[in-house]
Amino acid sequence: MVYEGTVGSTGISLATICRARGYLAYICMPSDQATEKSDLLLKLGAVVERVPPAPIIDPMHFVNRARTLAAEHTADPDRPGRGFFANQFEIEYNWQAHFEGTGPEIFRQCGGKLDAFVAGAGTGGTIAGVARYLKPRLPNVKIVLADPQGSGLFNRIKYGVMFDPKEKEGTRRRQQVDTIVEGIGINRVTANFEAGRELVDDAIKIDDDEAIALARWLVEKDGIFVGSSSAVNCAAAVKLARKLGPGHRIVTILCDSGTRHLSKFWAKAGDIGDSSGGRLEDLIGLDD
Repeated sequence: MVYEGTVGSTGISLATICRARGYLAYICMPSDQATEKSDLLLKLGAVVERVPPAPIIDPMHFVNRARTLAAEHTADPDRPGRGFFANQFEIEYNWQAHFEGTGPEIFRQCGGKLDAFVAGAGTGGTIAGVARYLKPRLPNVKIVLADPQGSGLFNRIKYGVMFDPKEKEGTRRRQQVDTIVEGIGINRVTANFEAGRELVDDAIKIDDDEAIALARWLVEKDGIFVGSSSAVNCAAAVKLARKLGPGHRIVTILCDSGTRHLSKFWAKAGDIGDSSGGRLEDLIGLDD
């Protein structure tokens, strides 16, 4: 049985692969994540344990819980097989997959011509792996972190410290990162993010209102229905494009569908209806 602590997307991938390979998946996830993710996991045959949000030092943090269950499974002589903890936040195969796959794909599709790559970080594997591939080949390419409100990674890149004012005692509303965005943003350093941190040139902060506005704009103007992580990525790409000016090629990642965010992110974003939206320049500020 493969055990993993995830806010959803990695768990869905694991559950699919496990079924194809003849394994079972046991997924631990925070109870405040969109219910569509756990519903889909159950349909894929995974065992799902939703645990209360908790800091990483708590044994019941979703990652720690998965690690413990895997070890207990392996140690139990009465249980068949063993437990394998996938460990997406720390295992080096994460960033290496993007070094070997995502980075070369971007480079190839752009014909080796791009000015910036923008991406958020959950585990940090995407931005680290892509950065490690692109930088040696394109020394002038800008690697830019897209970070939601409440995450400490923005300040990690800007100032070398993991802190966000929204996280100080007595101000935040949630036990984890104080944002409706799921999948990216974190308040601890992971091995995968650190694998590429020195190659990240800048960071752009996107608040919840900007993410929602950009997600709505993508539907209204292009018929593209994205989840919260993709909305943050796109909003950061827009901010960077406005800073760099015309004539630059910027690449980002649409890493989640809006269908996995209906009960939370899109519940707040609301229905589009016959709205024509506003100007993109008015929706996304240039504060950061």
